[in-house]
Order: sequence, then C-alpha cells, then structure tokens
Amino acid sequence: MENIKNHKRLVVVIVTVLVIAFIFIGSYLQTQPRILAPQEIREYQGQNLSSISDFRENSIKGPQYINASTYRLTIKGLVNKTVEYTYDDVVNKFQKYQKVVTLHCVEGWSVKILWEGFLVKDLLQEAGIDNRTQVVIFRAYDGYSTSLPLDYLLSREILIAYKMNDVILPPERGFPFQLVAESKYGYKWIKWITEIELSDNVNYTGYWESRGYPNNADIP
Repeated sequence: MENIKNHKRLVVVIVTVLVIAFIFIGSYLQTQPRILAPQEIREYQGQNLSSISDFRENSIKGPQYINASTYRLTIKGLVNKTVEYTYDDVVNKFQKYQKVVTLHCVEGWSVKILWEGFLVKDLLQEAGIDNRTQVVIFRAYDGYSTSLPLDYLLSREILIAYKMNDVILPPERGFPFQLVAESKYGYKWIKWITEIELSDNVNYTGYWESRGYPNNADIP
C-alpha cells in the first residue's frame, strides 16, 4: 500500500515539473523574435510588379540548388586572363544596379520584375575583352547555354541579377545569378550561370537555338 502511495507522489511530482517546464519554455519562446520569410515588393516607383510566383517552371532539368560557399563564376575565352569569382566576390565587389524589366516567354506569358544586379561589362573588365570578341556565351549549372552579341550586352547595360523584387533569387529563379536579357525572349534569360565565355563564333547556338529557336530572340 505504501509503495502505491509513493508511486502516486512521484507521478504528481513529475507532472508538476513538466507543467512548470512547459510554462517556462512557452514564455521564453514568446519573448524571442520570430523569423519571417523574405517579403518581395510588388510596387516600385509607381509601377505594379509581378510576383516571383508568377513564373512558370520550364527549365530543362528542374530547379538547381547551388551552394553559395562553393560556387564559382568563371570568365574565359577571348580574354586577357581567365578570372574566377566566388559568390561573395560578385556581390560585394561590383556596383549594384536596379531596373524594372519584363520577361516575355515564347509560351505566351510575361512577368514584370524589379531586378537588382551587376553590369555584365563590369564583370568582364578584370578579365579584359579581346578585340576579336563578337559574342558572349553563357553556360549554366544544369548544362543549359545561350549566347548574345557583345555589342548588345555592352550598349544596353545588361544586368546579371542576384535579386528580384528585393528578394535574393530563390533556387527556382536561378540562384545565384540570372541574366536579365531585356528585349529578348525568355530563353535568353539564362539562370544558374556558372561560366561566361567570350568568343568570335557568331554561329554558336545554345540549347533552344540548336533546336530551332531564333538565335537573335528579338521581341517584335
């Protein structure tokens, strides 16, 4: 009989301790800041913006997941020297620019986004541009590639973006970097860029271009 009483007392003590512990933990958590997901902006200087979620997934191998700490961006080809940048090199070393640009997909949909990033011409400066260069070939982590004329990239001040609507590019949108190929159809807006090659091969065709898409990709 005494053993039963002792067991009941022990159960009461344990329950009491657990209740006090839960109260203490709950009170502690309520005083701690809660982390919210990044909030994209939807309006910029009077312009209504599309949402990050308005894009359709049409990449050749699905979203790519790249580790920023091991990522490298290589610039090679017709350059004075091959250059390799880390993610932090690009984000911290170069002047940032913002621009609202609409992406038009050949599938018939479009999105207007505030892009933030770096001028392609600034990224090429350290490597040096050989005077034989006519096109710039971009290659991605998933094997995708496309090319654009050097003059277009320089004269239009084309960006490589690391943010959209004030949010760091999510993996499905091309983290770490996506090309903002304004006035060109979406298949020129290469995501997950890992390599930039300067070339004199004006006949180079990328992934979709080699499958019949126009190489200039101009929007009428």
